[in-house]
Amino acid sequence: MIAVDVEGLKKQYGDVRAVNGIGFHVQVGETFGMLGPNGAGKTTTIEIVEGLRQLDEGKVCVLGLDVRHELSKVKQRIGIQLQTAELPPNLTVRELLDLFGSFFDRHLPPDDLVGLLDLGEKQKVVAKNLSGGQRQRLSLALALVNDPDILFLDEPTTGLDPQARRAVWDLVRQWKGRGKTVFLTTHYMEEAEALCDRVAIMDHGAIIALGAPEELARQHFTESAIQFQTDRDLGPEDLQGLVGVSHVSRDHGDLTVYSARVPDTLAALMAHAESRGARLTSVQIRPASLEDVFIKLTGRRIRE
Repeated sequence: MIAVDVEGLKKQYGDVRAVNGIGFHVQVGETFGMLGPNGAGKTTTIEIVEGLRQLDEGKVCVLGLDVRHELSKVKQRIGIQLQTAELPPNLTVRELLDLFGSFFDRHLPPDDLVGLLDLGEKQKVVAKNLSGGQRQRLSLALALVNDPDILFLDEPTTGLDPQARRAVWDLVRQWKGRGKTVFLTTHYMEEAEALCDRVAIMDHGAIIALGAPEELARQHFTESAIQFQTDRDLGPEDLQGLVGVSHVSRDHGDLTVYSARVPDTLAALMAHAESRGARLTSVQIRPASLEDVFIKLTGRRIRE
C-alpha cells in the first residue's frame, strides 16, 4: 500500500526552480529518506507533501487523499516536525502536549509521550527554559501527539550532539516498529544509511537516484574504495592512470581511489607514492557507500 504518491511535482520561486518535476512514492510502514545538500529541494518537497506549501504543478496524495483538496483530513493523520519550530515560550511541556492533543480527533495520552521522549522530569518546565536537546525531544513529542500514520521529520538531528542524535534514531526505529511510516529529510549520509529503507538523492531540485542505500551502492559501484593519506601531495590526475582505478576523489587531505582489483591497485599505489618520494600514512579499504554514490553522481561531497 502506498502512503505517499507524488507525480510531476514542480515548484518555482522567481527564477529558481526549487523542485523540477520529480515523482516518487513511499510505502506504508517504510522509512523513506530524502538526502541532499542544503538547497537541493528537500524541504520544499516535504512541505508540499505535508500541505504547508502550494505546488505549482503535479499531484500529491497522502494516504489516498489529495493534499490540495482534502488537506484537513490529511492533517489529522500525519505528524510534522519542522526544521525550526516556535513554541509558546511560557507554556510547560505538559501544557503544550495537552494543547496540541486538543487539535486532533485522536491523540496519545500525554504520559505515554512523556515516557517515550524521556521528558518526565521536565513536564512542569516552560518551553523557553528547555535546552536545545530537550526542545528537540518536545518537538518530536508534539509531532507524535495524534498517533500519526505518517511521521514527517525535516532534518531532525541537525545541530544535535551525537548522543541526542542517536536518541532520535532510536525513536524513528521504534515508530517504524509499530508499523508506522516515516518520511525524513537529511544531509547526513550515516543517518540515511542507518534509518532508511529507501533513499531519494536530490540535487538542484531533481531526484538523481532512488533505492535502498545498499542497492544504490551496488548499482553504481562494482569497485571497492581505497581511502588513504600521504605525507606529500599526490595529484588525483596521476592516480587515475594506476592499474585497476576507475576514478578518483579528493576530500581535503583524504584521497580515494575506486578499484575492482584492490591488491593490484594497492601495489601500484605504493610504488607510485615511493616514486614521488611520498609515504602512505593511512590506508582504509571499504565497500562503496551512499556518499560515494553521491560523489560519483554530482562530482562533490554533500556538504559542499
